[in-house]
Amino acid sequence: MAYLLKKATIIDAQSLHHLQQKDILIDKGIIQKIAQTIPNEKHKIIENDNLYVSQGFVDLNCHIYQPGFEYREDMNTGLAAAANGGFTTVALMPNTLPVIDNKGQVAYLKSLAKNNIVDIVPIGALSKNCEGKDLAEIYDMQSEGLRLFSDGYKSVENAGVLERALLYVKKFDGVIMNHSDVRNISNDGQMNEGVLSTKLGLPASPKLAEDLMVARDIYLAEHSDSRIHFTNISTENAVKQIREAKKKGIKVTAAVNAYSLLLDDSLLLEYDTNFKLNPHLRTKKDIKALLNGLKDATIDCINSGHNPKHNDEKKVEFENAEFGISALDTAFAVARKATEKTLSLEELLEKFTSNPANLLKLQANKIEEGQAANLCFFNPDEEIVFEAKDLESKSKNTPFLGMKLKGNILGVFNNNKTK
Repeated sequence: MAYLLKKATIIDAQSLHHLQQKDILIDKGIIQKIAQTIPNEKHKIIENDNLYVSQGFVDLNCHIYQPGFEYREDMNTGLAAAANGGFTTVALMPNTLPVIDNKGQVAYLKSLAKNNIVDIVPIGALSKNCEGKDLAEIYDMQSEGLRLFSDGYKSVENAGVLERALLYVKKFDGVIMNHSDVRNISNDGQMNEGVLSTKLGLPASPKLAEDLMVARDIYLAEHSDSRIHFTNISTENAVKQIREAKKKGIKVTAAVNAYSLLLDDSLLLEYDTNFKLNPHLRTKKDIKALLNGLKDATIDCINSGHNPKHNDEKKVEFENAEFGISALDTAFAVARKATEKTLSLEELLEKFTSNPANLLKLQANKIEEGQAANLCFFNPDEEIVFEAKDLESKSKNTPFLGMKLKGNILGVFNNNKTK
């Protein structure tokens, strides 16, 4: 079936039609025509009073727990949630069972997502079984096309292991991602350390645990002249350190989870486990620093931070609850709400599209005639309130249900499919 997007404003800095309102005809997965007006010849019409179209979103921090933890999220439900949130590519963390730490596991993961509307990019484990001791089969996984290597939310405490990984991926211009947390300082804290944690009587983690790991990893990246990506920074000092590292020409990039831009630790006053997140919710001052970091390009990307948990892991006492939320469905609307006074729509979309795509070295599908349709279409200004029925994710644990957000994803095109 052919699809006709009517009067869509195109946001794609690489396109000749950037910031122009056009009709777009898509047939057989290809952009067949872009013009001021295209007559309807029995095409399926897609229209909206405020229709925008961009390249499909790319997520660099996503957990889909198949194989091993399908009760949290399986490939079908996870990728349906991704499409529902405007994503056409998701990079999957390796913390499955078994861990994605060898070529065979990479091939298996790819087979699970074959022929889906959403493409997956496996992130290979940095160390065997994500234990932080011995390097995983990085080169063999690289031969399967992998570029990113990480132990997910298990930070690599051993500086020697991380240095060797940085030197190893340098041979093929790979990227190391490390979760910024010195665990013997964070010490199983349940929230951000401060006056509020004392008031609530919860064991807490100081920001120092993140800041120290960021400092160490910057030094290691500088020493090895290799590439490191900070996948989910959350503190003011981390932003400052990364900004200075970039000024020095060190090969660092950074991302922030969408929720870290909107939610602060005061929301924990009711002990709602949907606000129990890793990285922890920080202060309003930290949020301001993160927003400034996005504005001046210190922070390159915005992630979903999708880390869903089963109800049985969340509907328990706060200290016994797992960290994480289901976030793919809501990420854009959360980020749009959080950044509406800081970033233009064009700047925001760059953090969801071209920047993460460039880090993955994905082939860019410009919004031009003859190009494959890898697109997200949406109304960026429509206020939206999510209910559980609106989420495609198997896990519905999210603090954003009932919250007024901004930006309605209407659908995506990719792989000759639409949703």
